Amino acid sequence: MAKTDIFESQLAALTDRIERLEAELRRKDERIAALEARFDSHDDRLDSHADRFDDHTQRLEDHETTLEDCQTNSTTTAKQTKAALKKANTNKTRLRELQSRELEKGAHLRAATVDEHELDVRGDRLERITKDDGRPYFRLPEHTDPLDRNDVSLAYGDLLPIQQLARMDDDMLRSTTNALPTRLAAKLWRARTDSSVGDDPWNTGCNSIREYVKASELKHWIRRREPGTSEAYAKKLVSRTIDAMLDLSKHRVAVRKRTERKNGLEYTERRLIVPQDAEIPGETTRTDEGSPETADVLG
Repeated sequence: MAKTDIFESQLAALTDRIERLEAELRRKDERIAALEARFDSHDDRLDSHADRFDDHTQRLEDHETTLEDCQTNSTTTAKQTKAALKKANTNKTRLRELQSRELEKGAHLRAATVDEHELDVRGDRLERITKDDGRPYFRLPEHTDPLDRNDVSLAYGDLLPIQQLARMDDDMLRSTTNALPTRLAAKLWRARTDSSVGDDPWNTGCNSIREYVKASELKHWIRRREPGTSEAYAKKLVSRTIDAMLDLSKHRVAVRKRTERKNGLEYTERRLIVPQDAEIPGETTRTDEGSPETADVLG
């Protein structure tokens, strides 16, 4: 082989090697560039985390300052609360003493403002009464109101049985008596005296009658109060409810028969009446000046 051929062969080999080395160098340059880019990215993220850490550190310091302020305020509030409670207890003691003195002078105090278990009064006993305003009061037993008000003072025991039952709510009334006519009589009386009930079958009377309710109207009222009651059973309940009302009112109410005319026919119907002169505790006799009504026909 000629020397020229040998040199050419060696030159070609060197050229290939240089090309391979250049390609490898380019790859390394590219890898270095990629690593530098990742490094820069990590630097940026590290700077961001450092900023966030600084923010959290500042917020933590702020919270610690706020906590210290809250603790200081809490201590101050606790002291103020303790002082307020001490003052309240002192005022409560003074109030109990004043209430006890007023009760011993004969005062009637509204029940909502009195803690009857805390008062020191003669005999250690208070009487709960209800006045004409419908509100409960406390007084020493049998002490009349020294202010000479027009209100009628009534102890619970002074009320008629029907009045006592009418003051009960439905649950208490149901637990007090199992007799449906008794409960209906109590609700009927409540409808007469409490305008908030709404369903009131009573009518205003005249002359010697203060108020009345017809047996026929009472039947419809019972069916409204006791849904599902048949007409036949409602008729029986009318008689039983009237009997209960007579008994529980201690015959302050009465039954009268009246002849009426409908469709050209006469018929006699019972009426449950409250006489004008009926002595009902807590109620005064009312005289209505309305137009006169046809006189009752007694049967």
